[in-house]
Amino acid sequence: MEIKTELFLGDCQSELKKLADNSVDLIITSPPYADQRKATYGGIHPNEYVDWFSPISEQLLRVLKPNGTFILNIKEKVLDGERSTYVMELILAMKKQGWFWTEEFIWHKKNSYPGKWPNRFRDSWERLLQFNKSKKFNMYQEEVMVPMGDWAKSRLKNLSETDKKRDNSKVGSGFGKNISNWLERDMAYPSNVLHLATECNNKNHSAAFPEELPEWFIKLFTKKNDIVLDPFMGSGTTLFVSKRLMRNSIGIEILPEYFEMVKKQIIPLELHLFEPEIKYEKTGS
Repeated sequence: MEIKTELFLGDCQSELKKLADNSVDLIITSPPYADQRKATYGGIHPNEYVDWFSPISEQLLRVLKPNGTFILNIKEKVLDGERSTYVMELILAMKKQGWFWTEEFIWHKKNSYPGKWPNRFRDSWERLLQFNKSKKFNMYQEEVMVPMGDWAKSRLKNLSETDKKRDNSKVGSGFGKNISNWLERDMAYPSNVLHLATECNNKNHSAAFPEELPEWFIKLFTKKNDIVLDPFMGSGTTLFVSKRLMRNSIGIEILPEYFEMVKKQIIPLELHLFEPEIKYEKTGS
């Protein structure tokens, strides 16, 4: 089956209206954070962020398949020495729209450089919020399993009697575990913390994903020939990874320079462009 990449130039709030209902398997994106990327995207004040993003998330809810997933990479803003609550307010607003806030992943930036302020240290992590349209969605957990590694050599070496049976949780959650089940296994399921280095200088973009980030979620929530959408495409990392993993992809970008950059890099691939009419007139396309 032919793998397609579609690019849209324009504001995603309007460009998303061109996509069909229930047509996308995975949305993974990193919109401009509050008061960030002012030089490229103008910046949105924390107090205005929910009002700005809500019409976009409403369109994303419409285009996502009932069994699809939305991964939102976002980060709090510190104002006057205090953490802003705009991310929490956005989560609550999206729940009112009909989203299920299913999970929260943490991206640990393992190469974050040192730094401090008078009342805090430098952040070396960001949120990756998982939203779904229903509580039942496609998830392929075996695709992201990791080697057991040294943890198995130490933790499973001398098991207690408690470890050898399904023990009730000590905190009353009712969840039991049998650690001995992992004896002789080569692979284990990962946690919800991703330890990945940042990557931006070689992508000509102020906040580029490392390729491993969208790759992990694409493997976890989609299969070959599914459709992946990034409504804030930027340098196009999600699209390139999707193509490599044999997924169809859709990218939307408001800045012509990034749109053109991705278009040139993806030209050898199957490409479908959706540019404003004025652009066709200028280029003669």
